[in-house]
Amino acid sequence: MGRVDGYNPHSNRKESPFTWTNVYEEVTSSSSLSALETTNKDETSVSLDPKGGTDLKEIGPSNRKFREFICGEEALRISPSEPYCLCRPIRRGHLNISQHYPMQQVLEDLRAIWDWILIEKLHIPRNERNMYSAILVMPETFDNREIKEILSVVLQELCFGSAVVHQEGLAAVFGNGLSTACVVNIGAQVTSLICIEDGAALPSTARTLTFGGEDISRGLLWTQRHHQTYPQIRTDMLTKPIDLLMLNQLKESYCEIREGQLDAVAVVHSYEDKGPPGSHRTRLTALNVPPMGLFYPMLFVPDVYPPPPRTWFSDYEDMLEDTWHIDFSRRSDMSDSFYPNVNGGMPMWESYPVYSTKPKKEENLGLAEAITNCILSTGRIDIQRKLFCSIQLTGGVALTNGLVPAVEERVLHAIPPNEAIDTVEVIQSRSNPTFVSWKGGAILGVLDLGRDAWINREDWIQNGVHVGSNRKYKDSYYLQAQAMCYINS
Repeated sequence: MGRVDGYNPHSNRKESPFTWTNVYEEVTSSSSLSALETTNKDETSVSLDPKGGTDLKEIGPSNRKFREFICGEEALRISPSEPYCLCRPIRRGHLNISQHYPMQQVLEDLRAIWDWILIEKLHIPRNERNMYSAILVMPETFDNREIKEILSVVLQELCFGSAVVHQEGLAAVFGNGLSTACVVNIGAQVTSLICIEDGAALPSTARTLTFGGEDISRGLLWTQRHHQTYPQIRTDMLTKPIDLLMLNQLKESYCEIREGQLDAVAVVHSYEDKGPPGSHRTRLTALNVPPMGLFYPMLFVPDVYPPPPRTWFSDYEDMLEDTWHIDFSRRSDMSDSFYPNVNGGMPMWESYPVYSTKPKKEENLGLAEAITNCILSTGRIDIQRKLFCSIQLTGGVALTNGLVPAVEERVLHAIPPNEAIDTVEVIQSRSNPTFVSWKGGAILGVLDLGRDAWINREDWIQNGVHVGSNRKYKDSYYLQAQAMCYINS
């Protein structure tokens, strides 16, 4: 048997080294340089200031100049000796705002990244974007203020004609062709959990764990150094992000969850001062220990520079509240129970409390305990049994070999003995779990035929979407999913 999409992430182990990014671009003459700058100004409308001394002066007789900014994986492969400053606009599930990285700069960097993708990868120039609509698939970790700021970037700075916000967990369920599931999204830096019932997110079940795939990579490095199996090379993920790429590659190729001793012979690469990468063949040991940190977070190495406290970054105007009191356009062939404000609203929400703020984080829970806590918080035995048999793993870490049986076994043992539940099952993903939420977001955008949840650019710029305006995200934690109506019909 094989996957329908032919995706098999662990069939080939990658051992090829990464190469340093070329930070220069050639300029043949001063006239062509002026033409290039004029073209870029027409396309982007706003030019970024060089960071860390990356001036645009010509270098040497070949008329080379530094690239103004570099995005994506290329940015992680820049040598530390080059005059660039690496910026990460999003960290640990939030905008990376701090004393030294103000919100204005964070949003400007986000705009630059998206602008670069739209022009270089999607070939959508700025003057044509008013004909396009954007679907924002937002993580459950984002605050209301962060959602507003990102919406402003998309509608005001990137000039999209309209936009809609969908929750990442909900989009993942739709991307996998389901309507009910407990979504466990294990990303690079954060793990989020939320339960979806009949196409609606249950707010009281949301949980956030502050660890992810990068913590497994750092744990892999610490484990090898502890066992003295790592080569005598300088590997530093903070000062050399290319080392993080190398460790992620080793993790994806060799780490898995299984009993017993797990060793492997691998090639470790060293990167020094823009020189060619060095190759070191070594035997790695205890490769099943780092991914077990998902269940035992104490195995993870703490952050050298933890994120600052977020108590000051709050938004008291909850734009996600009272969503179920809005009149939805309705189809004549659908029953009244699909729509709010009809026959007393939706009965499924009568037993759920309203949360004016984001659910609290469960910092010290392991993955199995967090999943159990998340599902049991629904408070109803019928939906609990359904959710324990419908656990969906998403994110890159979900591709780890042995993770599915480990989750099933440990969640089953984490269920209290007084609960009448004896079956736990992880649903097999029908598509790549790394991209399933994007696929689901596209499906939700297509199914929302009425477009009642969409926010127009002019409306957002002039008035915004605020309490009392009768215009909500209509996704949030209380999504009355019109898309479900069309799926079920």
